[in-house]
Amino acid sequence: MVRLDRVVKTYRSGRTDLHALDGVTLDIAAGEFLSIVGPSGSGKSTLLHLVGGLDAPDSGEVLVGGRSLAEMSDDELTLLRRRRVGLVFQFFNLLPTMTAEENVGLPLLLDGTPASERRERVERALRKVLIWDRRHHTPDAMSGGEMQRVAIARALVIEPAVLLADEPTGNLDSRTGHEILELLRTTASRERQTVLMVTHDASAAEYGDRIITLVDGRIANERRTGRTLAEAAS
Repeated sequence: MVRLDRVVKTYRSGRTDLHALDGVTLDIAAGEFLSIVGPSGSGKSTLLHLVGGLDAPDSGEVLVGGRSLAEMSDDELTLLRRRRVGLVFQFFNLLPTMTAEENVGLPLLLDGTPASERRERVERALRKVLIWDRRHHTPDAMSGGEMQRVAIARALVIEPAVLLADEPTGNLDSRTGHEILELLRTTASRERQTVLMVTHDASAAEYGDRIITLVDGRIANERRTGRTLAEAAS
């Protein structure tokens, strides 16, 4: 589903080149939950941004669903993020004046989805994350856990092939974080969606099927957790 082939990404800081990713090659299967760990500055978020088409590598290739992102126009990349790649961020990025229902429906509205279909898909997404009863509330009337559920519903409403989660439990207490991680794991196993999650939390990483450790822009370690893809799908 997702492939990075010898990907290099370098940022310039003054006179110094910072190698965010230094020749990373990685394959992620459909329905796999991949946890990405490593120290700050190791390239974790850069990897997510490249897969989501939010940035482009200096060299190498990023493919989603068998197609190279480098071959896509700006409009095609926009459609990729709108239809195939869901994004979940640590700080939720909800619009403060919109209700949960409106926030979740925004990607469909921008994509021109008919109103009747939009309502059905929004309800399905909010029920999936167990927050339908809060659909009329704005973010300032919700807890951190509720806002993260809305953010996940907004990512799921497009029915993406790939879900990218950048520190999704970083601002949550341990109990709520556990609930969010269970939700992401269920998304991968039942919906066969590929989930890439960046986290600093070693215990959170264990929810994945596989864990890779990035250090100085390179894969320093890779291991499977207790679950296999076959078990995840059952």
